[in-house]
Amino acid sequence: MQIPLDAVLLRIFLGENDRHGHQPLYEAVVLKAREMHLGGATVLRGPMGFGHSSRLHTAKILRLSEDLPIVIEIVDSEAKIDAFLPVLDTMMGSGLVTLEKVTVLQYGKAGK
Repeated sequence: MQIPLDAVLLRIFLGENDRHGHQPLYEAVVLKAREMHLGGATVLRGPMGFGHSSRLHTAKILRLSEDLPIVIEIVDSEAKIDAFLPVLDTMMGSGLVTLEKVTVLQYGKAGK
């Protein structure tokens, strides 16, 4: 699989407790991205954050929030990301989705 030098970074912000059907939303998004042969996806779990509700989500021991911030990053060609966006829209109830143009310097190694 090859990603073009000029690519797009799709960044999805959501909560750890967000669901798609019976599974965590972040898991469903990554599996769908894999099914659609996108270049790759990474899920990042944040220790603290807040969104449109301004409700603070934190991993501090005295606060019992388990709904920690999750960020999913996916990089691929603009065409493949554009094809993924309508699918993502059907999966998400709320959250923030951003796009930015990126330059891919390296993707994998030759022969591996």
